[in-house]
Amino acid sequence: MLVIGVAGHELTAQERDWLQHDACAGVILFARNFASKAQVAELAQAIRDAAPRPQLLCVDQEGGRVQRFRDGYSALPSLEGFGRRYAQDREGGLALAREHAWLMASEVRASGVDLSFAPVVDLGRGNRAIGDRAFSADPEVVAAFTRAYVQGMHDAGMAATLKHFPGHGSVLEDTHVDDAIDDRPLDAIRALDLVPFAAGIAAGADAVMMAHVVYPQVDKDPAGYSKRWIGDILRGEMKFRGVVFSDDIGMAAAFSAGGIKARIDAHLDSGCDVVLVCHPELVPESLAAVEGRALDTAPVIGLIGRGPMAWDGLLADARYADTRTRIEGLA
Repeated sequence: MLVIGVAGHELTAQERDWLQHDACAGVILFARNFASKAQVAELAQAIRDAAPRPQLLCVDQEGGRVQRFRDGYSALPSLEGFGRRYAQDREGGLALAREHAWLMASEVRASGVDLSFAPVVDLGRGNRAIGDRAFSADPEVVAAFTRAYVQGMHDAGMAATLKHFPGHGSVLEDTHVDDAIDDRPLDAIRALDLVPFAAGIAAGADAVMMAHVVYPQVDKDPAGYSKRWIGDILRGEMKFRGVVFSDDIGMAAAFSAGGIKARIDAHLDSGCDVVLVCHPELVPESLAAVEGRALDTAPVIGLIGRGPMAWDGLLADARYADTRTRIEGLA
Protein backbone atom coordinates (compact mmCIF):
# COMPACT_ATOMS: atom_id res chain seq x y z
CA MET A 1 0.00 0.00 0.00
CA LEU A 2 2.99 2.33 0.51
CA VAL A 3 6.18 2.55 -1.51
CA ILE A 4 8.63 4.62 0.54
CA GLY A 5 11.84 6.59 0.01
CA VAL A 6 15.04 6.07 1.99
CA ALA A 7 17.72 8.64 2.63
CA GLY A 8 21.12 7.44 1.45
CA HIS A 9 23.43 4.76 0.07
CA GLU A 10 22.83 2.35 2.97
CA LEU A 11 19.84 1.54 5.13
CA THR A 12 19.65 3.07 8.59
CA ALA A 13 18.29 1.18 11.58
CA GLN A 14 15.12 3.24 11.41
CA GLU A 15 14.64 2.40 7.72
CA ARG A 16 15.04 -1.30 8.49
CA ASP A 17 12.23 -0.89 11.01
CA TRP A 18 10.03 0.77 8.37
CA LEU A 19 10.49 -2.24 6.10
CA GLN A 20 9.04 -4.46 8.82
CA HIS A 21 5.70 -2.65 8.65
CA ASP A 22 2.87 -4.64 7.04
CA ALA A 23 1.91 -1.70 4.81
CA CYS A 24 5.39 -1.21 3.34
CA ALA A 25 5.18 -2.71 -0.15
CA GLY A 26 8.44 -1.38 -1.56
CA VAL A 27 11.07 1.32 -1.93
CA ILE A 28 11.64 3.95 -4.59
CA LEU A 29 15.26 4.92 -5.24
CA PHE A 30 16.62 8.31 -6.32
CA ALA A 31 19.98 9.83 -7.24
CA ARG A 32 20.57 10.31 -3.49
CA ASN A 33 20.60 6.52 -3.16
CA PHE A 34 23.08 5.93 -5.98
CA ALA A 35 26.90 5.91 -5.92
CA SER A 36 27.77 3.04 -8.27
CA LYS A 37 26.42 -0.09 -9.92
CA ALA A 38 27.81 -2.26 -7.15
CA GLN A 39 26.52 -0.03 -4.36
CA VAL A 40 22.95 0.20 -5.68
CA ALA A 41 22.85 -3.58 -6.16
CA GLU A 42 24.00 -4.01 -2.55
CA LEU A 43 21.34 -1.56 -1.36
CA ALA A 44 18.66 -3.42 -3.31
CA GLN A 45 19.70 -6.69 -1.73
CA ALA A 46 19.83 -5.12 1.73
CA ILE A 47 16.26 -3.90 1.32
CA ARG A 48 15.09 -7.37 0.35
CA ASP A 49 17.00 -8.96 3.23
CA ALA A 50 15.58 -6.50 5.78
CA ALA A 51 11.93 -7.02 4.89
CA PRO A 52 9.80 -9.98 6.01
CA ARG A 53 7.91 -10.02 2.69
CA PRO A 54 8.79 -9.34 -0.98
CA GLN A 55 9.47 -5.68 -1.73
CA LEU A 56 8.90 -3.83 -5.01
CA LEU A 57 12.05 -1.81 -5.81
CA CYS A 58 11.40 1.13 -8.12
CA VAL A 59 13.19 4.02 -9.80
CA ASP A 60 12.53 6.76 -12.37
CA GLN A 61 15.03 5.85 -15.11
CA GLU A 62 13.38 7.54 -18.07
CA GLY A 63 16.47 9.00 -19.72
CA GLY A 64 17.44 12.60 -20.36
CA ARG A 65 17.14 14.76 -17.27
CA VAL A 66 15.19 12.07 -15.37
CA GLN A 67 17.76 9.32 -14.96
CA ARG A 68 18.65 8.42 -11.38
CA PHE A 69 21.40 5.87 -12.11
CA ARG A 70 24.15 7.33 -14.33
CA ASP A 71 27.77 6.33 -13.73
CA GLY A 72 28.24 2.94 -15.40
CA TYR A 73 24.84 3.06 -17.09
CA SER A 74 23.91 3.99 -20.64
CA ALA A 75 23.42 7.69 -21.30
CA LEU A 76 19.77 7.42 -22.26
CA PRO A 77 18.42 10.23 -24.45
CA SER A 78 15.10 11.89 -23.62
CA LEU A 79 11.97 10.67 -25.37
CA GLU A 80 11.38 13.88 -27.33
CA GLY A 81 14.10 12.99 -29.84
CA PHE A 82 12.22 9.88 -30.91
CA GLY A 83 9.23 12.01 -31.87
CA ARG A 84 11.44 14.14 -34.12
CA ARG A 85 12.93 11.03 -35.73
CA TYR A 86 9.43 9.65 -36.33
CA ALA A 87 8.75 12.52 -38.74
CA GLN A 88 11.55 11.29 -41.04
CA ASP A 89 11.41 7.54 -40.42
CA ARG A 90 8.30 6.24 -38.70
CA GLU A 91 9.30 2.59 -38.38
CA GLY A 92 12.91 3.41 -37.57
CA GLY A 93 11.87 5.78 -34.80
CA LEU A 94 9.53 3.23 -33.25
CA ALA A 95 12.19 0.51 -33.42
CA LEU A 96 14.71 2.74 -31.64
CA ALA A 97 12.19 3.58 -28.91
CA ARG A 98 11.63 -0.12 -28.33
CA GLU A 99 15.42 -0.61 -28.06
CA HIS A 100 15.64 2.34 -25.64
CA ALA A 101 13.00 0.64 -23.48
CA TRP A 102 14.78 -2.72 -23.57
CA LEU A 103 18.15 -1.16 -22.72
CA MET A 104 16.78 0.95 -19.87
CA ALA A 105 14.82 -1.93 -18.36
CA SER A 106 17.67 -4.42 -18.75
CA GLU A 107 20.13 -2.20 -16.89
CA VAL A 108 17.66 -1.47 -14.10
CA ARG A 109 16.89 -5.17 -13.65
CA ALA A 110 20.59 -6.02 -13.69
CA SER A 111 20.89 -3.73 -10.67
CA GLY A 112 18.38 -5.76 -8.66
CA VAL A 113 15.59 -3.19 -9.14
CA ASP A 114 12.21 -4.41 -10.38
CA LEU A 115 10.55 -1.43 -11.96
CA SER A 116 11.30 1.84 -13.67
CA PHE A 117 8.24 4.08 -13.75
CA ALA A 118 8.07 4.39 -17.53
CA PRO A 119 7.01 5.35 -20.11
CA VAL A 120 5.83 8.94 -19.88
CA VAL A 121 2.84 9.07 -22.24
CA ASP A 122 1.81 12.66 -21.56
CA LEU A 123 1.54 14.91 -24.59
CA GLY A 124 4.42 17.32 -25.21
CA ARG A 125 2.40 20.51 -25.04
CA GLY A 126 4.66 22.76 -22.98
CA ASN A 127 4.20 21.53 -19.42
CA ARG A 128 7.09 22.67 -17.20
CA ALA A 129 7.54 19.26 -15.57
CA ILE A 130 7.13 17.15 -18.71
CA GLY A 131 9.07 19.10 -21.35
CA ASP A 132 11.35 16.78 -23.34
CA ARG A 133 10.16 13.76 -21.36
CA ALA A 134 7.26 13.46 -23.84
CA PHE A 135 7.49 11.78 -27.25
CA SER A 136 5.35 14.30 -29.12
CA ALA A 137 2.42 16.71 -29.00
CA ASP A 138 0.46 14.47 -31.38
CA PRO A 139 -1.62 11.88 -29.47
CA GLU A 140 -1.50 9.32 -32.30
CA VAL A 141 2.30 9.57 -32.46
CA VAL A 142 2.55 9.19 -28.67
CA ALA A 143 0.18 6.21 -28.87
CA ALA A 144 2.43 4.49 -31.43
CA PHE A 145 5.49 5.08 -29.24
CA THR A 146 3.61 3.90 -26.16
CA ARG A 147 2.91 0.54 -27.79
CA ALA A 148 6.56 0.21 -28.85
CA TYR A 149 7.91 1.20 -25.45
CA VAL A 150 5.65 -1.15 -23.51
CA GLN A 151 6.78 -3.99 -25.77
CA GLY A 152 10.45 -3.10 -25.27
CA MET A 153 10.09 -3.14 -21.49
CA HIS A 154 8.27 -6.45 -21.65
CA ASP A 155 11.05 -7.83 -23.87
CA ALA A 156 13.40 -7.13 -20.96
CA GLY A 157 11.07 -8.76 -18.43
CA MET A 158 9.94 -5.52 -16.79
CA ALA A 159 6.41 -4.29 -16.15
CA ALA A 160 5.45 -1.01 -17.82
CA THR A 161 3.84 1.96 -16.02
CA LEU A 162 1.93 4.60 -18.01
CA LYS A 163 2.19 8.06 -16.51
CA HIS A 164 0.66 10.50 -15.61
CA PHE A 165 -3.03 9.57 -16.00
CA PRO A 166 -5.17 11.10 -17.45
CA GLY A 167 -2.53 13.39 -18.94
CA HIS A 168 -0.22 16.01 -17.42
CA GLY A 169 1.01 17.54 -20.67
CA SER A 170 -1.78 20.00 -21.42
CA VAL A 171 -1.33 22.30 -18.41
CA LEU A 172 1.62 24.61 -17.83
CA GLU A 173 2.16 24.14 -14.08
CA ASP A 174 4.61 21.69 -12.53
CA THR A 175 2.74 19.79 -9.81
CA HIS A 176 5.97 19.36 -7.82
CA VAL A 177 5.69 23.04 -6.87
CA ASP A 178 2.25 24.30 -7.97
CA ASP A 179 -1.39 23.33 -8.18
CA ALA A 180 -2.42 22.50 -11.75
CA ILE A 181 -5.92 22.89 -13.20
CA ASP A 182 -6.95 21.61 -16.64
CA ASP A 183 -10.36 23.11 -17.36
CA ARG A 184 -11.15 21.20 -20.56
CA PRO A 185 -14.25 19.03 -20.92
CA LEU A 186 -13.92 15.25 -20.75
CA ASP A 187 -14.58 14.86 -24.48
CA ALA A 188 -11.53 17.01 -25.29
CA ILE A 189 -9.34 14.99 -22.93
CA ARG A 190 -10.64 11.73 -24.41
CA ALA A 191 -9.83 12.91 -27.93
CA LEU A 192 -6.27 13.92 -27.02
CA ASP A 193 -4.60 12.96 -23.74
CA LEU A 194 -6.35 9.63 -23.18
CA VAL A 195 -5.40 8.27 -26.61
CA PRO A 196 -1.87 7.10 -25.58
CA PHE A 197 -3.20 5.60 -22.34
CA ALA A 198 -5.77 3.58 -24.27
CA ALA A 199 -3.01 2.36 -26.59
CA GLY A 200 -0.78 1.39 -23.66
CA ILE A 201 -3.57 -0.47 -21.91
CA ALA A 202 -4.34 -2.37 -25.10
CA ALA A 203 -0.61 -3.19 -25.39
CA GLY A 204 -0.66 -4.81 -21.95
CA ALA A 205 0.73 -2.09 -19.68
CA ASP A 206 0.89 -3.37 -16.13
CA ALA A 207 0.46 -0.17 -14.11
CA VAL A 208 -0.66 3.45 -14.30
CA MET A 209 0.57 6.41 -12.26
CA MET A 210 -1.94 9.15 -11.54
CA ALA A 211 -1.47 12.89 -12.07
CA HIS A 212 -1.95 15.43 -9.28
CA VAL A 213 -3.84 17.60 -11.78
CA VAL A 214 -7.44 18.80 -11.22
CA TYR A 215 -9.86 18.53 -14.16
CA PRO A 216 -12.84 20.47 -12.76
CA GLN A 217 -15.20 19.71 -15.63
CA VAL A 218 -14.76 16.02 -14.75
CA ASP A 219 -14.27 16.05 -10.96
CA LYS A 220 -13.46 18.66 -8.33
CA ASP A 221 -10.60 16.56 -6.89
CA PRO A 222 -7.14 15.86 -8.38
CA ALA A 223 -7.14 12.73 -10.53
CA GLY A 224 -5.27 10.68 -7.92
CA TYR A 225 -8.05 11.36 -5.38
CA SER A 226 -10.86 10.87 -7.87
CA LYS A 227 -13.25 7.90 -7.93
CA ARG A 228 -14.55 9.33 -11.19
CA TRP A 229 -11.16 9.12 -12.89
CA ILE A 230 -9.95 5.88 -11.31
CA GLY A 231 -13.16 3.91 -10.86
CA ASP A 232 -15.46 5.13 -13.59
CA ILE A 233 -13.04 6.04 -16.38
CA LEU A 234 -9.77 4.11 -15.91
CA ARG A 235 -11.24 0.92 -14.42
CA GLY A 236 -14.73 1.14 -15.93
CA GLU A 237 -14.60 2.68 -19.39
CA MET A 238 -10.98 1.82 -20.22
CA LYS A 239 -11.07 -1.65 -18.62
CA PHE A 240 -7.67 -1.26 -16.93
CA ARG A 241 -6.99 -4.16 -14.57
CA GLY A 242 -3.42 -3.42 -13.51
CA VAL A 243 -1.89 -1.55 -10.56
CA VAL A 244 -2.74 2.10 -9.91
CA PHE A 245 0.02 4.17 -8.28
CA SER A 246 -0.34 7.64 -6.84
CA ASP A 247 2.28 10.21 -7.66
CA ASP A 248 4.41 11.35 -4.73
CA ILE A 249 2.29 12.70 -1.86
CA GLY A 250 5.12 15.10 -0.99
CA MET A 251 4.49 17.16 -4.15
CA ALA A 252 2.86 20.57 -3.66
CA ALA A 253 -0.22 19.71 -5.71
CA ALA A 254 -0.99 16.81 -3.34
CA PHE A 255 -1.45 19.15 -0.38
CA SER A 256 -5.05 19.98 -1.33
CA ALA A 257 -6.35 16.93 0.54
CA GLY A 258 -4.81 18.11 3.82
CA GLY A 259 -2.17 16.44 6.00
CA ILE A 260 -0.34 13.19 5.42
CA LYS A 261 -3.12 10.92 6.64
CA ALA A 262 -5.73 12.82 4.65
CA ARG A 263 -3.65 12.52 1.47
CA ILE A 264 -3.10 8.79 1.93
CA ASP A 265 -6.75 8.15 2.78
CA ALA A 266 -7.91 10.20 -0.20
CA HIS A 267 -5.76 8.19 -2.61
CA LEU A 268 -6.60 4.76 -1.21
CA ASP A 269 -10.31 5.50 -0.78
CA SER A 270 -10.49 6.64 -4.41
CA GLY A 271 -8.98 3.45 -5.80
CA CYS A 272 -5.20 3.81 -5.82
CA ASP A 273 -3.52 0.52 -4.98
CA VAL A 274 -0.18 2.02 -3.90
CA VAL A 275 0.76 5.44 -2.52
CA LEU A 276 4.25 6.83 -3.13
CA VAL A 277 5.92 8.43 -0.09
CA CYS A 278 9.18 9.54 -1.65
CA HIS A 279 10.45 11.83 1.12
CA PRO A 280 11.91 9.84 4.06
CA GLU A 281 10.82 12.47 6.57
CA LEU A 282 7.17 11.71 5.70
CA VAL A 283 7.47 7.93 6.14
CA PRO A 284 6.85 7.55 9.92
CA GLU A 285 3.63 9.57 9.79
CA SER A 286 2.57 7.74 6.62
CA LEU A 287 3.03 4.31 8.17
CA ALA A 288 1.06 5.43 11.21
CA ALA A 289 -1.67 6.77 8.93
CA VAL A 290 -2.51 3.34 7.50
CA GLU A 291 -2.80 1.53 10.82
CA GLY A 292 -6.11 -0.32 10.91
CA ARG A 293 -6.68 -0.30 7.16
CA ALA A 294 -7.21 -3.56 5.31
CA LEU A 295 -4.02 -4.47 3.46
CA ASP A 296 -3.76 -5.85 -0.06
CA THR A 297 -0.23 -6.14 -1.37
CA ALA A 298 -1.12 -8.80 -3.95
CA PRO A 299 -1.27 -6.37 -6.90
CA VAL A 300 2.29 -5.19 -6.20
CA ILE A 301 3.65 -8.72 -5.88
CA GLY A 302 2.82 -9.28 -9.53
CA LEU A 303 5.26 -6.52 -10.54
CA ILE A 304 8.25 -7.97 -8.68
CA GLY A 305 11.08 -9.79 -10.42
CA ARG A 306 10.24 -11.31 -13.79
CA GLY A 307 13.06 -13.83 -13.99
CA PRO A 308 16.77 -13.71 -13.07
CA MET A 309 18.96 -10.88 -14.35
CA ALA A 310 22.43 -9.68 -13.34
CA TRP A 311 25.14 -7.53 -14.86
CA ASP A 312 27.29 -10.52 -15.85
CA GLY A 313 24.48 -11.97 -17.93
CA LEU A 314 23.60 -8.64 -19.50
CA LEU A 315 27.20 -7.80 -20.43
CA ALA A 316 27.53 -11.21 -22.07
CA ASP A 317 24.49 -10.55 -24.27
CA ALA A 318 25.60 -9.40 -27.73
CA ARG A 319 22.39 -7.41 -28.04
CA TYR A 320 23.42 -5.22 -25.11
CA ALA A 321 26.59 -3.74 -26.61
CA ASP A 322 24.95 -3.17 -30.00
CA THR A 323 21.87 -1.55 -28.52
CA ARG A 324 23.86 0.65 -26.16
CA THR A 325 25.96 1.95 -29.05
CA ARG A 326 22.89 2.82 -31.12
CA ILE A 327 20.95 4.45 -28.29
CA GLU A 328 23.84 6.47 -26.88
CA GLY A 329 24.58 7.62 -30.42
CA LEU A 330 21.20 9.35 -30.52
CA ALA A 331 22.22 11.69 -27.71
